[in-house]
Amino acid sequence: MSIIAFQGRPGAYSDLACRKARPGWQTLPCESFADAIQAVRDGRADLAMLACENSLAGRVPEIHALLPDAGLPIVGEHFQRVEHCLIGLPGARIDDIKRIHTHPVALGQVRRLIESLGVKAQAAFDTAGAVELVAEWNRPEEAAVASELAAELNGLEVLRRNVEDADHNTTRFYIVSREAEWPEPDEAMTMTTLLFRVKNTPGALYQALGGFAQHAVNMTRLESYMLGGTFAATQFLMDVEGHPKQFALQEALKQLRTYCDDLKILGVYPVSPSRYLER
Repeated sequence: MSIIAFQGRPGAYSDLACRKARPGWQTLPCESFADAIQAVRDGRADLAMLACENSLAGRVPEIHALLPDAGLPIVGEHFQRVEHCLIGLPGARIDDIKRIHTHPVALGQVRRLIESLGVKAQAAFDTAGAVELVAEWNRPEEAAVASELAAELNGLEVLRRNVEDADHNTTRFYIVSREAEWPEPDEAMTMTTLLFRVKNTPGALYQALGGFAQHAVNMTRLESYMLGGTFAATQFLMDVEGHPKQFALQEALKQLRTYCDDLKILGVYPVSPSRYLER
């Protein structure tokens, strides 16, 4: 059976993303992103699902640190709607709740719920892990915020659905593999992810990116971060629409290389059908 690894406990949103993106595959929970990457490297998993950015919380910094040296090409993307549920013991009432447990990021996304119930917020290492703790404690005053899947896997009850403050809360994931799987350039819409470092000269970034505007290549993401503890070297992670073998992106990459010290293609993969749907 094919296996896809993710960071988190069973029932985490990454687990849910794996099940949506690869129905019928076995999911492999891992303690960290590094462990999920290693599971693919050593053959315990065929793919890994790595959260890279969230519409509310922004980028996932750890992925930016791990992905460049992971040696695993990106072969797909997946968008997972985050629908938080208030979860408690079977038969528990919302009025019984005194503490809500979940990941710190999720706590920031359910502020209105916490305020309206007048309960104490408790940070946990993982949304699904918080559900496991509530099941273990077996006390009606303890509740968790996580996915409906986490409730099902732990035999708990959803007390209220969609408790998040914003209804557009969506996480984007990179799907990585041991082998690159570039689609053909004339197939459906393609996304290319690049990693590059511009020369430390005035106007280098402006010149490097000019080719994308000149050839009408749509840039959907550009993130920068420092290298080696120095402020003199900046590395960029970029997502652009198009295939490196298509003329427009080919020409834009030629100009980019002229003004870069280093350029690496991290993946060429089909655009997710969810990318341009209203969320």
